Amino acid sequence: MEHKDNLIWVVGAKPMENYYLELQFNNGRKGKFDCKPLIKSYALFKDLENPEVFFNIALDGWTVTWANGTIDIAPEYLYDNMIVSYPIDHDAIDHVAESEA
Repeated sequence: MEHKDNLIWVVGAKPMENYYLELQFNNGRKGKFDCKPLIKSYALFKDLENPEVFFNIALDGWTVTWANGTIDIAPEYLYDNMIVSYPIDHDAIDHVAESEA
């Protein structure tokens, strides 16, 4: 995992069909994450099988959350386990940096 200061967080997320998340991180990297293995393997994520729950996401400043913050996935885990990863978008980095200033 390559990112400045070893801190990574989600700045954009969109739930998609078949339990995928489309993600963007603070360093500009974008990708897709497959939630199905977590849903099938861990009771904590079982509620996400319900599409009404899965599609009702929020960002808490670090990562994607569901059910009023009671379900989340660590941003580093999302970043390291994306199944499709797009190159870092340097324009997005500039935009994130400007919005934080």
